[in-house]
Amino acid sequence: MNSRKNKPCDTLRTALVANPDHIRLAMLGMVDANGHPFSWSVIINGKYHAEPVVEGGYKVITDYLDRQPPTALGIPGAEVTHAWCEDPVFAKRVSASAAISHIVSKPEDVIGHVDAIIIPTDIGAEHVERVRPFLEAGLPVFIDKPLTDNRAGLGQFERWHKDGCAFMSTSCMRYSAEFEVLRTQLDQVGDVRAIVVTMAKSWERYGIHALEAVYGLLPAGGYQWVVNTGSREANVVHLKHSTGVDVILIVADDLYGGMGHVHVTGTRDTIRASFSDSFTAFKRQLEAYISYLRTGVSPVSWAQTREQMAILIAAIESRESGGSKVVIDSILADIEAPGPRDVTHNSIDP
Repeated sequence: MNSRKNKPCDTLRTALVANPDHIRLAMLGMVDANGHPFSWSVIINGKYHAEPVVEGGYKVITDYLDRQPPTALGIPGAEVTHAWCEDPVFAKRVSASAAISHIVSKPEDVIGHVDAIIIPTDIGAEHVERVRPFLEAGLPVFIDKPLTDNRAGLGQFERWHKDGCAFMSTSCMRYSAEFEVLRTQLDQVGDVRAIVVTMAKSWERYGIHALEAVYGLLPAGGYQWVVNTGSREANVVHLKHSTGVDVILIVADDLYGGMGHVHVTGTRDTIRASFSDSFTAFKRQLEAYISYLRTGVSPVSWAQTREQMAILIAAIESRESGGSKVVIDSILADIEAPGPRDVTHNSIDP
């Protein structure tokens, strides 16, 4: 059981692992159209074999890994030692791509053999059951974006947080070099009035990318309501912030020409940035998790993650109800209500 019960994660100030200089990680899970098990394992281990990645259908990953000098690969003191994928063929490919020593037949087999877990899948509806055995065993977990996409799931993570379970979930857009520069240029626009972000793919899986791209531009904790007047294929999400700023997030299945573009407009000027450097964003994101394991200090507060997930959920609920306004505080109050029912689903194992 978790020895950190009743010690909320944001207050911890000690290492989450026994040996911070040699952290053993498990990379667990793989879903369609997401090659993170390949790229993240290579970035951490610093050992790179391109052929298995290409065989897996992710040449886009080798395109940016091939451009990196050998010294850019690897995070000292951390190693992915165990891997599991739903498809054993992909588990072998992921292992071969980054020289991972052990492939397990089911995720729970890594308990007792690693110090921390990485869940590199981006289907939020699955994450409660993917992480449950590890959080209940007291292992810290990094969970790919989005943490969840429904109220019941967010309520479960709220309870785990209150019980002191150590977990972290972010989009790589938080660590984008391009958006880091954009945040330093806000004074150029005068008073910010509107922010527009465009992103490809589904809201459920990529809406958090659009939100993280803009999240650092306005004070956290200030989002009031959400309206989604789009469709499942083309979401048009209007967020209202307490500063008066209107934020428009357009996330559409085929909007590849607008993948990761941000425009900030104010009383004097407009500034813009476009995401392109996946490697830097991923490495910074993984380094942040390793730092969390070594210090016990989360780089992202639970309050921010909770607000982001409430926004993501609100946009889904608004869309499904025909574009009605959903107040963020109504979702936060719901997950904080006493005695919510635990979330249970069938196992995701094949």
